[in-house]
Amino acid sequence: MKSLVFATNNQHKLDEVQAIVGNTFQIKSLKDIGCVAEIPETGETFEENALQKSKYISDHFHVDCFSDDSGLEVEALNNEPGVYSAHYSGSRDTETNMQLVLDKLGSNPNRNARFRCVISLLLDGKEYFFEGSVEGTIAEERSGTAGFGYDPIFRPLGYQETFSEMSSEQKNKISHRGKAMAKFVEFLLKQ
Repeated sequence: MKSLVFATNNQHKLDEVQAIVGNTFQIKSLKDIGCVAEIPETGETFEENALQKSKYISDHFHVDCFSDDSGLEVEALNNEPGVYSAHYSGSRDTETNMQLVLDKLGSNPNRNARFRCVISLLLDGKEYFFEGSVEGTIAEERSGTAGFGYDPIFRPLGYQETFSEMSSEQKNKISHRGKAMAKFVEFLLKQ
């Protein structure tokens, strides 16, 4: 089984990705390769941030690796929080970040939003990108206990439930990361 390093220590992301790729690949975390550095994310786009993380791991650990950058884009907030999703409130506290989105939206009737994910793969010295997105709306309040990040306030189009109210299998079939990972895995299987 081929192994790839995923440039993250976010256990939720690791579990989600491993579930998507199944037994085809062994996904290793930064911890698994002994990387304890805080990898910079100073890009202004999801693509720039994803590539920055992949290049750091490739350059320092000389392994095939991939990373993702993803976030929530809320139409009425000029696509904020975008690339700043993880630190939107100035901290990594998901509750505070969600509350800031809800507070900024207030009673605005335009609750259109999308989750976007870009995966950067460095394989045998070549760069590849895979993108996925899912359209939806921001709920009036948090609902559900599963998932992570903004999942409790994001309701994908065509569903009454938020991502947090869905099973991981259901979410992975329609999520931004699930769509990007499907393209990623399809590409890897052809290598």
